[in-house]
Amino acid sequence: MHQATVAKVRRALDVRGIPHMQNPSHIVPVMVGNAAKCKWISDVLLEDFGIYVQPINYPTVAVGKERLRITPTPLHTDADIEHLAEALCSLWSKCALARAVA
Repeated sequence: MHQATVAKVRRALDVRGIPHMQNPSHIVPVMVGNAAKCKWISDVLLEDFGIYVQPINYPTVAVGKERLRITPTPLHTDADIEHLAEALCSLWSKCALARAVA
């Protein structure tokens, strides 16, 4: 069930062109590549959308490899996943971040 939720999150991000790193874990790293934008997106997700997502910046990751750490659980509903994906899509546009190419 956990992996099914992770797969739904990844599909929702793919549809919107939000770049994320593939890995076998339940963690979905969303690649931002800019520390200030990573922190800003995390702050706005919490303040405006009620979504907590941890920003991962230097020194935890190399400069230019900044990311958001999304940790879906089986308790997240399809509506939760869509809410997150739509919020990220909106913020991606506001930050003028590159989209993933399918």
